Amino acid sequence: MLATLLATLLAPAFTLWGSPVTGLEIVACVLAVWMVVCNWRVNPLAWPLAMLSSAAYALLFADFKLYGEAALQFVFIAVAVWGWWQWLRGRSSDGAALVVHRLPSRGRWQAVAATLLLWPLIALALQRFTDSDIAWLDALPTAGSLVAQVLLGRKLVENWPAWVAVNIVSVALFAVKGLWLTVILYAVFTVMAVVGWRTWARLAR
Repeated sequence: MLATLLATLLAPAFTLWGSPVTGLEIVACVLAVWMVVCNWRVNPLAWPLAMLSSAAYALLFADFKLYGEAALQFVFIAVAVWGWWQWLRGRSSDGAALVVHRLPSRGRWQAVAATLLLWPLIALALQRFTDSDIAWLDALPTAGSLVAQVLLGRKLVENWPAWVAVNIVSVALFAVKGLWLTVILYAVFTVMAVVGWRTWARLAR
């Protein structure tokens, strides 16, 4: 029964610019947009939505041999559990309840350095252990997403510019693979991330 359901979800629902769009991609897109809206509002519902969206995208990306992005979704699910707990029970360094705040300058550089360190490590792992045909392009948004997700979990404003960068690269990645509905989604995500950035910047004041 599960195999039949999966086959149905992965079957083309319609064609967009010459490429098939599956029911699974539609479901994943709707969940992802709902998640970002909840993130804007600092609503903890964002995290269970992130888990569901990530599970859907893991199946979709694996079907398109985007193994870095597929593996990342399972990391996202694990980080979402942590992020959900952080938003509900997390504390800042002074013991107060966690609120939207900013990274110091040093922390921003550390986030960039972490992304640049993870990128080649993930790319080389994809080249060695998978049949990925675009390992380096796949690895860059994977690395950036890991860093951005941790920043989001700690309610740091800098998660939003990180997502802007990740989404721009992801648009190129998914265009190469012909995932046109997801290309549109990530273009929308880029705009939504800019809105989220401005919204959280006001909250941080």
